[in-house]
Amino acid sequence: MGLTKQYLAYRAVDSFNIIASGRANVNFAIYNKIQGRYFAAAAAENVILWDLRRDKQEVTALRVSPDRLHVAVGYVDGVVEIFDLSNPEESICSLALHKSAVSVLRYDDQGIRLITGSLDTDLVVVDILEQAGRQRLIGHNAPITDVHFLERLALDHIAVSSSKDTQIKFWNLETQFCFKTIVDNRTEVWALAFTGELMVAGCGESTMNVYRLTRKDSNDVKTNALANAVEGLSVDDDDTISPINVKNCGVIQRAGKGRCVNLIADPSERVLSCHGTNDLIENFYFCTTDEAKQRLAKRLKKARKAKQSKEPEQKEEEGEDDVNDKNLSLSDEIKRLNSIKTKQKIKSLDILVGGQNELRVLVSLANNSVQLYSLNTTSKDEDAKMLRSLNWQGHQSEVRSVCFSSDGLAIGSGSAESFKFWNRDSMQCLCSVSTDYILSCAFAPGDRYVLLGLKSGKLLIVDVGAADIVEEIPAHDQELWSITLLPDQKGCATGSSDCTVKLWTFELIDGNIKEMDADGVTSTGNSGQVKVLSLLHKNTLKLEESVLCVQISSNMKYLAVGLLDSTVKVFFLDTFKFYLSLYGHKLPILCLDMSYDSTIIATGSADRNVKIWGLDFGDCHRSLFAHDDSVMALQFIPKTHMFFTCGKDGKIKQWDADTFDKIITLPGHIGEAYGLAINSNGRYLITCGSDRTLRLFERTDEPIVLQDIQEEEREEMENEKLATGEDHGMALLPGLKLPSKKTVGSEKAAESILECLDICKQYDLESEIKPTLHPLMKALDAKTTTDFLLITLARIRSSDLEEALLLLPFPMVCELLTRLPSLIEERSDEIELLSKVTMFLFKIHMKPISGARHMKSLLQRIINLLTSEVNALRDCIGFNLHSLGLLQTEVEKREGIELFYEALQDKKKREKKRRQRETLKRQLIHMT
Repeated sequence: MGLTKQYLAYRAVDSFNIIASGRANVNFAIYNKIQGRYFAAAAAENVILWDLRRDKQEVTALRVSPDRLHVAVGYVDGVVEIFDLSNPEESICSLALHKSAVSVLRYDDQGIRLITGSLDTDLVVVDILEQAGRQRLIGHNAPITDVHFLERLALDHIAVSSSKDTQIKFWNLETQFCFKTIVDNRTEVWALAFTGELMVAGCGESTMNVYRLTRKDSNDVKTNALANAVEGLSVDDDDTISPINVKNCGVIQRAGKGRCVNLIADPSERVLSCHGTNDLIENFYFCTTDEAKQRLAKRLKKARKAKQSKEPEQKEEEGEDDVNDKNLSLSDEIKRLNSIKTKQKIKSLDILVGGQNELRVLVSLANNSVQLYSLNTTSKDEDAKMLRSLNWQGHQSEVRSVCFSSDGLAIGSGSAESFKFWNRDSMQCLCSVSTDYILSCAFAPGDRYVLLGLKSGKLLIVDVGAADIVEEIPAHDQELWSITLLPDQKGCATGSSDCTVKLWTFELIDGNIKEMDADGVTSTGNSGQVKVLSLLHKNTLKLEESVLCVQISSNMKYLAVGLLDSTVKVFFLDTFKFYLSLYGHKLPILCLDMSYDSTIIATGSADRNVKIWGLDFGDCHRSLFAHDDSVMALQFIPKTHMFFTCGKDGKIKQWDADTFDKIITLPGHIGEAYGLAINSNGRYLITCGSDRTLRLFERTDEPIVLQDIQEEEREEMENEKLATGEDHGMALLPGLKLPSKKTVGSEKAAESILECLDICKQYDLESEIKPTLHPLMKALDAKTTTDFLLITLARIRSSDLEEALLLLPFPMVCELLTRLPSLIEERSDEIELLSKVTMFLFKIHMKPISGARHMKSLLQRIINLLTSEVNALRDCIGFNLHSLGLLQTEVEKREGIELFYEALQDKKKREKKRRQRETLKRQLIHMT
């Protein structure tokens, strides 16, 4: 085998600039036992935990558990992962549940169950302890918008869901069927919220429907059934099977126009906040019964006074109206609080009621920023105060251009409203400069100044140290698409849509330093004069088409210009004399670059192709189909013939211009990738895109074998086609819909079970001649076939176990069942796993198993063994529980004290002191 070219792999370091994605919601979380200070927000494919007191697949939904210690994350591919906030690096479990993006996640009150809704119109109930799905609810005809467990009426087996099909459905989780549907909404139902017995539904109108939920007694069911029968109605009406009564109490009129986007109730269910598609947050306070009666009494008193003022001669004959629950109206129970007006469109919110009736509202905005507001629920005179705003840490619009400093320690990024400087190692924003729309940027020699090309055609010179604009040059009349430095570091070239390319030279001119006098007034005295950078226009090249990109060869000989007419014109730099015309692209040239030895030029176009040309004769060496959409940026790695490209498909790829091979595809952006930059030694790569993230990659010492990379890509494509997971049902049981989805992991698990059964069968056949252990058995440290089979089953993830068993052929199912009795007898400590496997196999293959005569004795033996082992385990747990309770009682009687009383009292005192300190800090510290 001959020598092969060696490539070094690039690995993703991290992504930054993003604060909160607009697609998912935000949630308060408890971190380090502190509440109200931290919150979780989706950031592209990651979830970031932000501190409000200090500065993969895309995440589409997230939900923090009731104890605020765990967070469930839903992704665009239908996968749900659960993370522990104390150790957020690795997920606790990963569940493949849906075919499309997860739209909503919701925990029950204990945090044991999780219900998920998706754009595929399905609902899945997940058992957190088992780390597997339990039920799949199918009935909606449009994407799910919200879902809740209905535990407030002591009904743990009921869930409520809303959808874009205008329906609100009540589900029985035990039977997996819908027993009641509310269809009185004329538009899509976007959100649900519960406060006490009231359910509020936000729809596509400016009103919100309010329903009162009450539990139905068995006597009421019989009475209603008899009354319906007498009136001629059907006894089998849905009300006879519904355990709850639902009554429409009225509507709440919102001040905002358009549909309701989010409805959020605080954990105490006293305050409800909502927002629409605009910038207004409306808050409502739900009164207690005593408060509602007081409001009713005031309303009745005011009505009587108004009536007496109109008819003074008429004496009041009737006594005072009874103030009871029957006379309460919706206006008495709900009080409108002050609204909060933001400066941008709202994407999500979360609320928390603290001490002294303080309502904290956490808002994520559409411009990649998060704000925290404080509102007093008892006072209408005080407006909401903004306590904290997170906007300086990220651009508020899409990042269009990035650049590296000469030493590679600083990164510059430009967007529609600002230019930011970042520290490469810490990935923290160093300073920010407000500008107009930036299309291109480049660090000037010395890294003290940055050149910015604007959409208006202006060229800005920004001082990095002062974070201020030094000079604004009207360089062009239209968009300034490209800025490139001259290789001799003495000037730069700019290209614009006004069909011109201009050459500039750097010069130092006298400038003034802004000084602050004693009165705080800015002055510019002559004593503060220094030399500042400026640009002197040297020459102009006029062309017939708009210029989209410009590049100068490293030998200062050629000037390459990419034009709107899909051609690349190459000129001599010194005389602007025409040299070559490179034509072959079908759409405009969006990016180009030349190699370090000035022999190769690579061009990227909107036709999705990258062409490699020779600069000696202008011949096309190769045309590569690079991306699935327009190629937006291209740059050679210094001192090599390898280059990176990024496109509107979001992917980042590395290519070899000598062998024309694709080296590797890096994890790209969610959406479009707009630009990339490589530092001077080629070690770091930075990219930007429409997901508002800056992604940093670092070159490693790990070598790449192209054949292995290509084989991995082919396997990934085959796995995606193989594990489609489109059908959740079984052919023999059409009514059974599994909550899980077929994945590559479940197929590999099924293969491992089949391989294990074959090895066990072969080992048993050779048992007389004392065979040697199989290498796989040695690797798993299994001495017998029983241990080998148990270890194989235990290694399968809980979320993949059912799908793996479902993929087994029936002869292998029978082989597995015949080995279960000995497995149960020898390893009773794993009775939970073995019971789960047995019950699922019986449920799926009950008909063929019951039809086989030779399986009857095996079935009876398995049932007897499982019954005895489960009863023994239950008795052991019960004995231990009651024994511990008895020991506690005896110790308390003998010592005359309550066990652990001192520890509990100390804990309560510490919690009380901590709350007092936090309340005092809120009063004394004014956060800006």
